[in-house]
Amino acid sequence: MSATRLLVIGADAAGMSAAHQAIRAAEAAGTKLAVTALEATGDTSYSACGIPYWVAGDVSGGDALVARTAEEHRAAGIDLRLGATATGIDRQARTVTYREAGGEQVLGYDELVIATGASAVVRGWAIDPGTGQRYAGVAPVKTLTDGAVWLDLLAGLPEGPGRVVVAGGGYIGVEMAEAARRRGHEVTVITRARVLSPLDPDMSARVEKGMREAGVRVVAGSPVVRLDVADGRVRGVYSADGERYPADLVVLALGIAPNTGFLDLGKLPSGPSGGLRPGPDGRLADGIWAAGDCCEVRHRLTGTWTYVPLGTHANKQGRIVGTNLVTPGALRFGGVLGTAITRFAVGATYLEIARTGLNEREAAAAGVEVTSLVTEGSTASGYMSEADPVAVKVLAARSDRRLMGAQIVGGRGAGKRIDTVATALWHGATVDDLAWSDLSYAPPFATAWDIVQVAARRLAERL
Repeated sequence: MSATRLLVIGADAAGMSAAHQAIRAAEAAGTKLAVTALEATGDTSYSACGIPYWVAGDVSGGDALVARTAEEHRAAGIDLRLGATATGIDRQARTVTYREAGGEQVLGYDELVIATGASAVVRGWAIDPGTGQRYAGVAPVKTLTDGAVWLDLLAGLPEGPGRVVVAGGGYIGVEMAEAARRRGHEVTVITRARVLSPLDPDMSARVEKGMREAGVRVVAGSPVVRLDVADGRVRGVYSADGERYPADLVVLALGIAPNTGFLDLGKLPSGPSGGLRPGPDGRLADGIWAAGDCCEVRHRLTGTWTYVPLGTHANKQGRIVGTNLVTPGALRFGGVLGTAITRFAVGATYLEIARTGLNEREAAAAGVEVTSLVTEGSTASGYMSEADPVAVKVLAARSDRRLMGAQIVGGRGAGKRIDTVATALWHGATVDDLAWSDLSYAPPFATAWDIVQVAARRLAERL
């Protein structure tokens, strides 16, 4: 019996989860599988989310962010080809064309997994029209190569504090602002809307306040539109309102976009983000599967497609695809809630920031009338030294009291409480269910009524 040829495009979280799970499933089923993986870069299975912490000095080096090396993938039986960029798919012939150092190559497949991930968004103002390259001192934060570049850029600043402008106020923007500030540099964050706009304005304001107290200048509502450049190197940035801000370095934290440009999206299920839209089993088309940051996903609460690129989803989707390749229909992807957490820690300022489910704007767009309430409290009993302030915002549907979302901003131990709400949301709980849940209590960790329960109880009383 000849082996089924599985070709995986992309060797990070989703692609390698699919490849390894397919190998395990095939061994269990007694079938033969020949797995080849193409990876455009020289790195595999690494934590892009860890790069700002590497830049900050919390992580010893780029190798520490790698979950599985190329050698480990190969030892598992995967024919991994690095520096191999897919350029096209012939669905009728079942072949993939890719480019490597030796020129263009063609590979056949029986089953294909598209797990090409995403790339950092780079606006035109960051590119030198003369060279087609980014101006010196301007770089994104997406790959391990980017992380190494940022270490070199920060180390290359003249003695004394440099001036770092972060273009973008999302998770990476906040984390890179932390990294640069902790290294002693002057930091300005310039963002189109506000800092961490997935939070409602009242919760986002708490984050912005903490950042300002830590010495970060925040410019909200007026994005970067052009650079001030001399001798090919950035000297400053201009925001949409015409203001100039001096800069020695500019962090591009403008989001990411799916790596699907080599595909004919008109012939594959896809959305306005450019992300692919596989079914819940991961199948995109006959013989083609898709997973990870190159895909849009279904929101569990609204059922609508959304683009929420996160490693947690990518690993789950990859495992589902790897299983279903061998045992069709065995697993289904249940959607996403947009659960996320980050921190901002500079000097005496320490904030954990988390969210799950819908915010007020998203609920309105979905046609759900919600009632919300912000409750302030503590992460531990007030007489314990571990106690830090925390604010919890809970949203519930007015019609049936179902939980719709939550946001948390607070000190140590605050952020991971979001998982309690995410679990309740996942199972369709009401605000009353959360309020009366049996949660743990110990003075160093939580009060007898945990702050999440207090927030839910107060909202239940308002409803």
